[in-house]
Amino acid sequence: MNKDLALLQPYPFEKLAQLKLGSQPPGHLDHIALSIGEPQHPAPHFVVENLIRHLHQLSNYPSTRGSDELRTAIAVWLSARFGITANLVDPGVNLLPVSGTREALFAIAQCVVDRNAANPLVFMPNPFYQIYEGAAVLAGASPAYLDCLPANDFLPDLGQVEEKQWADCQMIYICNPGNPTGAVMSTRYLQQLIELAHRYDFVIASDECYSEIFFDEGNPPPGLLGVAAAMGNDDFSHCLVFHSLSKRSNLPGLRSGFVAGDARIVEKFLLYRTYHGCALPPATQTASAAAWSDEAHVVENRALYRQKFERVLALLSDTLAPQKPQAGFYLWARTPISDTEFARRLYAEQNVTVLPGQFLARDHGNGNPGENRVRMALVAPLDECVDAAARINSLLAVL
Repeated sequence: MNKDLALLQPYPFEKLAQLKLGSQPPGHLDHIALSIGEPQHPAPHFVVENLIRHLHQLSNYPSTRGSDELRTAIAVWLSARFGITANLVDPGVNLLPVSGTREALFAIAQCVVDRNAANPLVFMPNPFYQIYEGAAVLAGASPAYLDCLPANDFLPDLGQVEEKQWADCQMIYICNPGNPTGAVMSTRYLQQLIELAHRYDFVIASDECYSEIFFDEGNPPPGLLGVAAAMGNDDFSHCLVFHSLSKRSNLPGLRSGFVAGDARIVEKFLLYRTYHGCALPPATQTASAAAWSDEAHVVENRALYRQKFERVLALLSDTLAPQKPQAGFYLWARTPISDTEFARRLYAEQNVTVLPGQFLARDHGNGNPGENRVRMALVAPLDECVDAAARINSLLAVL
């Protein structure tokens, strides 16, 4: 067996299951799950209908590179959304469809990391999406954690990295907007990171799967490729972005997204994926092209999240007092007791599940930046989110 498998840590939801073990929540209260970032809004009907209408394509092997229709739809959306001159994003060389961002974020490390280097490092935010850590470990690199603290606006602190560490860095994962904090990286922050990537020759893997859930329609989060192009980095050198239809279009079960950026890396990633065997089914590709080509359903989706945040924050403002995120659908709230005890009691006494923050982060010598915080995903219907907030207040009243 691959010895690196022994280095993998339990997934956060395994830890959560253990934490809840033996608790018996009150039977008169329906369970409300705020722990998993799984969108619950209805899938766009036209995408579902498109998928069904093209199921006859199952008689054909799909192309790993993806259909011209899908790659063109993605290139048009990407250019329009992030203000990139249209001809800079070549659908033939700058992007690939992927089976959701999760598999691609894992696979890119296996493709990029040189495990024979003296000290290969892969940087990542802390707290983080655990796929980043597992990908680094199984690629033969050491994870290096950048704490996301209030003092630095919950962004990875690039200033804590020593020059020798940058020299050993082969890739950095960023999440913009952040999971679980909802923090958005500014244009200047992304410019600084791109400058570092060129100076020390590492790849930026930007997870932008939450980029389309924001609150100000006139101020969408910037993206890595848009910033790169504006800097004159027209070939997106050292830069990759990962996008998904899961959050943007409420299609987590479709398992559809894309990676785009530096054509030299995309070319090698295509070679890797040809052997990996993860091409999107033809009907999925056709339905995905339809989803990327429509923006109206995305605007409607944001309105639903905006309403939930307004109602929930109003209920919790005088009690738990969580900070409204800049984007995304998570609340990253401080707890008056330990995060694990808060989560355990909330489930045991109110039948509401949230995720302890320490399960999403690592203590690498400076303490665990997730301690005494919980992540709450406002993905359930509005009435359930409002009910959950009321139950949280009921627990807080007896702490």
